[in-house]
Amino acid sequence: MEDWGQVTRDISDWISDYAQRNGLEALVVGVSGGVDSAVTSTLTAMTEIRTIVVNMPIHQDEAQYDLSNLHIEWLLSKWRNVERAKIDLSNTFDELCSDLDGHIVTELSLANTRARLRMTALFAIAGSNNGIVVGTGNKVEDFGIGFFTKYGDGGVDISPIADLFKSDVYSIGEELGVISEVLDAAPTDGLWNDGRTDEDQIGATYEEIEWAMKESAKPSSRDLSERERKVLDIYQRLNKSNSHKMDPIPVFKLYPDD
Repeated sequence: MEDWGQVTRDISDWISDYAQRNGLEALVVGVSGGVDSAVTSTLTAMTEIRTIVVNMPIHQDEAQYDLSNLHIEWLLSKWRNVERAKIDLSNTFDELCSDLDGHIVTELSLANTRARLRMTALFAIAGSNNGIVVGTGNKVEDFGIGFFTKYGDGGVDISPIADLFKSDVYSIGEELGVISEVLDAAPTDGLWNDGRTDEDQIGATYEEIEWAMKESAKPSSRDLSERERKVLDIYQRLNKSNSHKMDPIPVFKLYPDD
């Protein structure tokens, strides 16, 4: 069993070491109200380096917005190096949608546009404060099913929890004392007006996808149940269809030996 207290210290030290080696003065984290961004922003605050936590609503579900603010208030009460910023991108998003009117733009593409607008805002803040954008993706999302927006929430400078399964993130969240409202909330990417959850979109829970990721890497010899076969199919389908997000960008090689 992992010593999660030690893991939290190791990750926070890793972030701090990276910042110091590169002469950075600020760490910028987008806070969504979910456990991944809550854990990441807490680990970042622990470095004692200036930490800017940013809430970026875009016609946001009120419950998600409230969770973001509750977590930010908790951070501010515990770490003096934490600063908050709110950037309401609703009008910006609406203007872009208006400019795209008349073009064939899907609902999914517009959902991903929200993530890319947020990425733009985070990098504007980081670039103006000699800082970096700290990623909040976990292992299942970043390397399992590609459940992130390319050049959106996937556009970051460092990824401190990207080698942690979702269950690991929850364990660390409990270790850090992240507020129960965040730990108990249904995971959601916050990109849809109807407030749909990650499970609604994926068709399986993170616990199931985590199992499928491990099962695909090291198949067991036992017979799988009907549900397990379905979940494994979901995992393998998403892993294949989203591989373009998880693999390095293809480069034509004029000099193949370089």
